[in-house]
Amino acid sequence: MKIIPELALNEKGSSPFRSSLRVAIVLPALGAGGTEHVVNVLANQWVARGWSVTIVTLEALEASTYYSFHPDVQIRRLGLPPERRSQLPALVMSFKRIRLLRRTLREVAPDVIFSFLTRTNVMTLIAARRLDFSVVVSERNNPALQNVGPIWRTLRAKFYPSAFGLVTMTNGALQYFAPEMRRRSWVIPNPVDLPYTGERRRGGNILAAVGRLVPQKGFDLLLKAFAQVSPHCPEWTLVIWGEGPDRAALEAERDRLGLRGRVEMPGVTSRPGIWVDTADAFVLSSRFEGWGIALLEAMAADLPVVSFDCEWGPREMIDDEHSGLLVEPENVDALACALRRVLGDGDLRNRLAAAAGPSARRFTPQHIMEQWDEVAHAALAARLAGS
Repeated sequence: MKIIPELALNEKGSSPFRSSLRVAIVLPALGAGGTEHVVNVLANQWVARGWSVTIVTLEALEASTYYSFHPDVQIRRLGLPPERRSQLPALVMSFKRIRLLRRTLREVAPDVIFSFLTRTNVMTLIAARRLDFSVVVSERNNPALQNVGPIWRTLRAKFYPSAFGLVTMTNGALQYFAPEMRRRSWVIPNPVDLPYTGERRRGGNILAAVGRLVPQKGFDLLLKAFAQVSPHCPEWTLVIWGEGPDRAALEAERDRLGLRGRVEMPGVTSRPGIWVDTADAFVLSSRFEGWGIALLEAMAADLPVVSFDCEWGPREMIDDEHSGLLVEPENVDALACALRRVLGDGDLRNRLAAAAGPSARRFTPQHIMEQWDEVAHAALAARLAGS
């Protein structure tokens, strides 16, 4: 669904858009992840064409970036990173973030503000109240299944209608929101711009999985499935790339299943996307997704893929049995069966891989940037028109 206001024209009938827009992007941090990846693509491409881009994060002042940014991208860290706190201290800290964020936005004076992730979106909308800014909020997960807590759900319902527009990555996610929260809305998937290193070393029989070590990513289910598969495919190793709070529990489960030496968990890659250099197949075991950028990266790298048909994302990327295999969500036996098929059949791997790359090219940065440009111009037009 897209509702775009009429573009305002000046007295000579030409577009009012300047060649250079001032854009602010607000998000919690600039570490490794799908949201950080899309912000990296947007900021670099917009600043390269002459736009002024300032990224505002909540993270510590000394934090570093995982992705490489154009030198003209301005990064302003507020030094108030998200932390686990009890309810009252967390509320006080949120007010501090909002106050500092409001001051920062007034200093930056952007034409358009893009905010990412639920809690940050709410704080940005509160900070921008009664200021002359157009705010576009973007949800990057499955809002029906992601637990943001009752307070943030209530605040989201209250403040999202005040945003200029809402961006989600799938139609399923968009339909979760009430009509008044999606008066102006866009569905824009994540882009894939996997860097090619020229050093891909295939043939090591590596089954790769990528994601934060949290329950959403379903690595506990993957370990159980791989335990079924491993006796039949003794030459294959499962490598789970990522870091997170569930590391100790997942390592304990790996050892309990007798998979020590068959499953590696090396942490976050030193550079974005380089895990594809050594992968021979990819599996996505998530219970739910906002999109599933690692799956798309695997397909773009011409890897055969197996994925739970979870909500949302995989079915929009994969043509089942053609460019990958989809299996019933959270069904360990079905996942094991699909993995055994792929790992045990070289011809099937080659056939799936040959179709995966062309399918992924539907999501090139150039195509996705056009859609984000449309949102930015619509927000500016509405602002100039006084709506």
